[in-house]
Amino acid sequence: MNNRENYEAWLHAFASDTETVTELKAITDDPAEIKDRFYRELSFGTAGMRGVLGAGTNRMNGYTVRRATQGLANYLNAHFEHPTVAIAYDSRRKSADFALQTALVLAANGVHAKLFDALRPVPILSFAVRWLKADAGVVITASHNPPQYNGYKVYGPDGAQIGPETADEVTAAIEALDYGKEKNIGEAEAKALGLLTIIGDKDVDDEYIRRIKTLSINPAIVREEGKTLKIVYTPLHGSGNVPVRRVLKEIGITSVSVVKEQELPDPAFSTITVPNPEDPNAFTLAIRLAEQVGADVCFATDPDCDRLGVAVRDNNGVFRLLTGNQIGCLMLHYILSAKKANGTLPKDGAVVKSIVSTELARPICEAHKVALFDTLTGFKFIGEMIQQFEDEHSHTFLFGFEESYGFLSSTFVRDKDGVNASLLIAEAAAYYKAQGKTLSDVMNEIYQTYGYYLEKVQSTTMPGADGLKLMDEAMERIRSHPPETIGGVRVKQVLDIQKGTRTDTATGKVEKLAYPESDVLYFAMDGGHFVCVRPSGTEPKIKLYVNVNHREKAKAEALLEGMAEDAARLLAG
Repeated sequence: MNNRENYEAWLHAFASDTETVTELKAITDDPAEIKDRFYRELSFGTAGMRGVLGAGTNRMNGYTVRRATQGLANYLNAHFEHPTVAIAYDSRRKSADFALQTALVLAANGVHAKLFDALRPVPILSFAVRWLKADAGVVITASHNPPQYNGYKVYGPDGAQIGPETADEVTAAIEALDYGKEKNIGEAEAKALGLLTIIGDKDVDDEYIRRIKTLSINPAIVREEGKTLKIVYTPLHGSGNVPVRRVLKEIGITSVSVVKEQELPDPAFSTITVPNPEDPNAFTLAIRLAEQVGADVCFATDPDCDRLGVAVRDNNGVFRLLTGNQIGCLMLHYILSAKKANGTLPKDGAVVKSIVSTELARPICEAHKVALFDTLTGFKFIGEMIQQFEDEHSHTFLFGFEESYGFLSSTFVRDKDGVNASLLIAEAAAYYKAQGKTLSDVMNEIYQTYGYYLEKVQSTTMPGADGLKLMDEAMERIRSHPPETIGGVRVKQVLDIQKGTRTDTATGKVEKLAYPESDVLYFAMDGGHFVCVRPSGTEPKIKLYVNVNHREKAKAEALLEGMAEDAARLLAG
């Protein structure tokens, strides 16, 4: 069927749904809007599905949620005997409703749904899947996207987001279904049958917080310095408010000022444009409060509390935001140096980062004789690496990070963890304050020791029905005609991860890559610089990563400017 026919089919099929019919009739004379809502089905992948709220096949609504859940239930019943699923949700519009609908469809299919009684962060859901020995997990969230979005993330029994093979199977199960044909059951009946259990704060949260506190490396120093360290924290209207404040209090940090305007859940995120700790505007109120109370550091978590942003005072006393790479390297440097100092750094220690994250991690790991592994973008791949270490008894996982503000130092969670990260950055701030240093001082010391590793991430948005086609065309154009130089620097190797090849540009020699297939192009440059291009997995945009390094800051900045300007032309065509 074409877009208009799909539109008419929904009007007919869901005629008794007054809300949906009213919304759809309001666009009856808007062919562009009809096309955008019905030109495709909301895609389901390793990150689940994510989209704008509203009626239509390309929207997040009760019909797309229930259909996806029916497909998930069919998959689970085919692979597990009496499966169990843990379900969480954040503060977005319809999150609680979508979570309950998910639970009831699962229950109607004989799957035991364990639903949290209130909003919870992604990391608590990841932990709950493992702690409760569930066969899967679902989180209703759109992470850091704008307020009009929501999403549906699926986790495997290991607590990590599902991998490509599982996603393909679930997708096939979903695509075999019609909208509105899922099984369903009432809440009271589901509870009476023992197929719906509500998870309270004593069932999972206490054990999660207890384990998070075990990640502290220098608890005595934190308790002592925590009496004077001043922190400003904003949960950006999300799910981090309770667990982040609780863990900071319980490790002994007593002066935590919370941004009152952003403390409580608000699905409109009315104080910010986007609830994204990467966005400087998300820190406006936090920095204002930090100046008022004389804070040492301020940080923010996104709505599902899997990402952490940090602002620190520079040498002039002015707060500046750190990049995700800087936060990751500060945490990495602290973990390795502190463990080395107290004799707890294992000989088989390992760190994992995504390929688009800074190479500054490499000399830091080398200096501490710790192995560093690269994965594709997506924290599920870091989770898989942790599992591989355990299965093979090969390495002790110490830390994983992505430049997109995701960090993890535990193994009992298998996704990025904003609560874990809050503990780490607070402890590092306390540890260095005891030495008379700020986090800004330490970042400068890292650069002076290992060189200035700088980066720039540029995004080109391509929304709407034509966006996917434009992104595919752009990637194919670059793939067919890879650059020989970028910013005057020679491209040494071309890694085409979709084709699974690494090509040496000087010799033409082609090697196979071990990465899973993914639409990513990575250009390794002379001097250890790199440029990477890939479509976003969660938004209609292509992302361009430019990373450079030099012993001198001014030369690194000049390199970055020249390479970023030239690299942008790759997307321009």
